[in-house]
Amino acid sequence: MNVTFEDIQAAAKLIEDRVLRTPCFPAARLSELTGANVVLKLENLQHTGAFKVRGALVKLLSLSDDERKAGVIAASAGNHAQGVGYFARQLNIPATIVMPTNTPFTKIARTEALGAHVVLYGEGFIQARDHAYTLAEREGFTFVHPYDDEKVIAGQGTIGLEMVQDQPQLDSIIVSIGGGGLISGMAIAAKHLNPDIEIYGVQADTFPSMYDAYHHCATDALYGQTIADGIAVKTPSPNTQAIIESMVDDVFLVSEIEIEKSLQAYLELKRIVVEGAGAAPLAALLRNREHFKGRTVGLVVSGGNIDSRMLSTILMRGLAREGRLVSLRIKIMDMPGVLSKVSQIIGNTGANIIEVHHQRLFSDVPLKQTEMDVAVETLDQKHVKNLVKVLCEAGFETRVLSGTSE
Repeated sequence: MNVTFEDIQAAAKLIEDRVLRTPCFPAARLSELTGANVVLKLENLQHTGAFKVRGALVKLLSLSDDERKAGVIAASAGNHAQGVGYFARQLNIPATIVMPTNTPFTKIARTEALGAHVVLYGEGFIQARDHAYTLAEREGFTFVHPYDDEKVIAGQGTIGLEMVQDQPQLDSIIVSIGGGGLISGMAIAAKHLNPDIEIYGVQADTFPSMYDAYHHCATDALYGQTIADGIAVKTPSPNTQAIIESMVDDVFLVSEIEIEKSLQAYLELKRIVVEGAGAAPLAALLRNREHFKGRTVGLVVSGGNIDSRMLSTILMRGLAREGRLVSLRIKIMDMPGVLSKVSQIIGNTGANIIEVHHQRLFSDVPLKQTEMDVAVETLDQKHVKNLVKVLCEAGFETRVLSGTSE
């Protein structure tokens, strides 16, 4: 595979009037948090909410008239599907997307709304991809690979081109890695414009395929569920692997909790909605803050397509970790007026009761005692500790059910 800087320049000209030149700007609050001078590239604001439209468009524009007439096919359960569907409709190219059978209905509906024909097949991406290959051969479709394609890599590389043009002071860029198409294209573009710039990749430690290939190791990973499903790729591409080994300075791993906390940081500090894959670069910066201290670091916010239920859960878990939302189990005497007294004590400390569950039957406390679980809004962990102390001193044995430690 041979992708050049000239290919990326040509791709940029092809797509400049069709995709957004997304903002690339300093983020002061994140700079304070990390100790680096943070610059964000907001691809979550792109058409369909992710960078994938760039590579998809370059690939589709490269097709001959006969190939366009025959149609294209892709395998994806997320952003690539929408990227292909979005521009296939604009270019009047029939598009078929093969998705795993367990794909959430919302993603299926969103892809169909873009005009693509959705085929459900297999239990995961690999089976869906192999079925797409079969359909492509049988029906004469052109397969649009999500990352292992020169045109796609050139299209994704336009992000690196824009970042260095808009923020030439960048010392480093951190990019999420799934199959490696994004970081491959970006590294080619960025290092051509600035040979001294450092490019770093990041993967979730539950899917360390490119990390293992880059470091020539075998990480003990389960390859199970991950919040960063956009970069959950089990097998690295030899083509992107070769580019990464020659042009990327290092590849990091981050944990699920680190990604979750970074997603929460984007929401709370910048009011930016980002998916797990898009939050991973910030997680890598936070884990390696000493390495990047004082440097100007660009983070690619690669997408913002996160399920609303997952987003809600992450926010609530974050509040619990910080001690701003806590569940207390309190032992009380089972007699009139006690519940009112406990409520008054909690209120006097400045905490706010959200929910009370009073348990009489299913408990192992003495008959004339009972337990109640109280969900309470608090200021921070210090406030929680004080609340527990005050309740205990008043004779109400209290323990914290939800975690409040970092």
